[in-house]
Amino acid sequence: MGQDEKTGLSYKARRRWSLVLLLVGLPVYIVAVVTVVNWLDRPPIWLEFLVYVGLGILWVLPFKFVFKGVGKEDPDQPTE
Repeated sequence: MGQDEKTGLSYKARRRWSLVLLLVGLPVYIVAVVTVVNWLDRPPIWLEFLVYVGLGILWVLPFKFVFKGVGKEDPDQPTE
């Protein structure tokens, strides 16, 4: 069972969605996280850093299948 059969997305579709997520989704997520953290009372800088790092990793977990294998060659393209 190949990667495409698991996700239902072709290689090109995964590449396009990864670009959309990085160019649109990530900035929107950053603005939302910064807005929410600013509503809170200012925590110590080390705790604020940990919150940003944790949320920075957390956003990508639901989209892991989209990014997996995107940096490699297209598996559907015939090799010479």
